[in-house]
Amino acid sequence: MKKALFLLFLAQPAIAGGLPPPLTENDFTPVNRAEAELGQLLFYDPILSGNRNISCATCHHPRFGTSDGLSLGLGEGAVGLGPDRHITDTDIPEQRIPRNAPALFNLGAKQFTRLFDDGRIEADPTRPSGLRTPMDDEMVTGFASVLSAQTMFPVLSPDEMAGHYAENDVSKAVRSGFITGENGAWNRIATRVAQIPAYQSRFSAIYPEIAAGRPIAFTDISNAIAAFVAFEWRSDDSPFDAALRGEKDLPPEASAGAALFYGEAGCSTCHSGPFLTDHDFHAMGAPQLGPGKAERFEAHSRDEGRFRVTGHEADRFAFRTPSLRNVLQTGPWGHAGGHRDLADFIADHAERGAALAHYARDVELPALPKTKPDWAIMDAPDEVAQIAAASGPGEALSSRDIAEIVTFLATLSDPVALQGRLGVPQSVPSGLPVDR
Repeated sequence: MKKALFLLFLAQPAIAGGLPPPLTENDFTPVNRAEAELGQLLFYDPILSGNRNISCATCHHPRFGTSDGLSLGLGEGAVGLGPDRHITDTDIPEQRIPRNAPALFNLGAKQFTRLFDDGRIEADPTRPSGLRTPMDDEMVTGFASVLSAQTMFPVLSPDEMAGHYAENDVSKAVRSGFITGENGAWNRIATRVAQIPAYQSRFSAIYPEIAAGRPIAFTDISNAIAAFVAFEWRSDDSPFDAALRGEKDLPPEASAGAALFYGEAGCSTCHSGPFLTDHDFHAMGAPQLGPGKAERFEAHSRDEGRFRVTGHEADRFAFRTPSLRNVLQTGPWGHAGGHRDLADFIADHAERGAALAHYARDVELPALPKTKPDWAIMDAPDEVAQIAAASGPGEALSSRDIAEIVTFLATLSDPVALQGRLGVPQSVPSGLPVDR
């Protein structure tokens, strides 16, 4: 019965309750291969971090589904990769990264006009920069896309890539509030890159303005990285895609899971469209752990999601619907990485806030003493009650339903995207170590 229901959905157009159309070239922005190859080197090069010890790949590595395999990551002050990342006796991180490292699949697609769990960066053609971000007063033109502009946040974050206070020239600039301009953090990073002949020659070959004498800007770096991410992790060659194109049927249990996903389980209400996301924000009652999104002068550990961006009460504890492409490989799951087991996450996610009463704290957190308590929110009944109330009622799924949904989600795994098209470079022009 469920397979027949799935086949019925497959015959329907992309309407509520039906399957989306297959992805086509028109869904993606064209990528310059040479620009992507330059971006590959920059993505894996620690030269972009304040202390020259962390690259973009440290927290977004193909070995961990373009995430880091941790519930909440450790940036500046830690060493190692993935679940092996840990602190040492020196330069101990001040806090964990407040949110789970998001996967990077399909971020070059045209539909992705909002990024980060709270959507704090969005395309906005009414602004000179074409973007709306928390840094509107500091924004400059030249970012080719939302994907390009998102790179400006990690390199400015003391906990992620910039380093703390007086550790280096970039962190000093950030601490002093100098972001743009000659002495700004972005320019200091761009100058480092431009001083490496191999980078200078590659930028000159790709960007005519640089060949004509314009200095390399941070926006050039971010545009190249965006081209790489868009090229490397485009994901439209999974068994699910083959089924949408009518090339191959899904296995029976996966078909049953698809019938649930697009039917009575209601997953497609939010995980809709060809990328399995409505790109909107919903309060789903996910557990909160770690330092939360608080300023240094704030003592709380709360993360109120989209509310921090809009100030609208309806957005409190709402987070952006993630795409489910390659979801089996991108755990731990949830905006704070509260679940290491996908089946457990689906069960709690379906129940919404009610699941917080029996939430099992199964997480991947490297030891980090002498910082904010990881469970401050979950140990406070009033805080938990607020999260639960915002999420509204859910429903319980049977273990069989969950198993079938997981089997369906496995069909979203794309071996081409998971492996990557260019892969991890053997070396980078700075000569610094590459996370492998």
